Amino acid sequence: MTRQTRLPPQPPSEPVRRAEAGPWVIELLPGAPYEARYIASQAAIGFAFDSQRGVHAIGSDRIRPFDATPNGLAFVPMGCDVFSASSQGGEYLRLIRTDSATLSGGQPFNNRIDPLAMLLAQRMRAALLRPSATDDWQDWALALAARANADRLSAASPLGTLTGKRLRLLDEFIDAGLGEPLSVQDMAQLLDLSEGFFTRACKQTLGKSPHSYLIDRRLERARDLLRDPARSLSDIALACGFASQAHMATVFKQRLGVSPSELRRT
Repeated sequence: MTRQTRLPPQPPSEPVRRAEAGPWVIELLPGAPYEARYIASQAAIGFAFDSQRGVHAIGSDRIRPFDATPNGLAFVPMGCDVFSASSQGGEYLRLIRTDSATLSGGQPFNNRIDPLAMLLAQRMRAALLRPSATDDWQDWALALAARANADRLSAASPLGTLTGKRLRLLDEFIDAGLGEPLSVQDMAQLLDLSEGFFTRACKQTLGKSPHSYLIDRRLERARDLLRDPARSLSDIALACGFASQAHMATVFKQRLGVSPSELRRT
């Protein structure tokens, strides 16, 4: 008789969280591997909270590698032919207008860094994680659509930003040492940059400081570990580099609007 090897069950992914308000459908897609191919029946606005890497063909039959920048705004016009696949995925906010009204803007884009869009997306994520009767979805959706359609903004990367290669190196370095203290100096040296240039490049590329981005990566790992019921909150805090369970809870409340224990219960 052959002996079968049983792999341990994988923790379930977070659910897709969804809100509907008037003509808008708003979805928070969890970080997970995916492959999608479709023709957009409606225009869609997206916001990538995490790094995403894979291949895609947007409005073209040519499949290319892509790097989705964390905190990057995206737009897909109605009728656009879309193929996208990633073995990693990343948390993603998506807004679709379902009535006959069209969103202005004829060209698809991604990786657009806009501070106001970032604040709106973070507010909407917090509301989807912990809904409230005071949530104003229509106003938020219209405001984010206005940011996506702002003609003065350019999707092109300005000078002084981190390249895709450097961002991949940075992510790998952070993930490998997430349970340990990591300094801005350590990260800058890894990329062979001065601290000043590295800090400015992070703000240009990611819309935030290196320290704030490091906290985002700690949160991302902690949310993954929360799906394992065998892991205690104190163990997760230690594994993700937080000073304590209380520190992790404070950061969760500040950035996600929900505590680790509340998020685990959902």
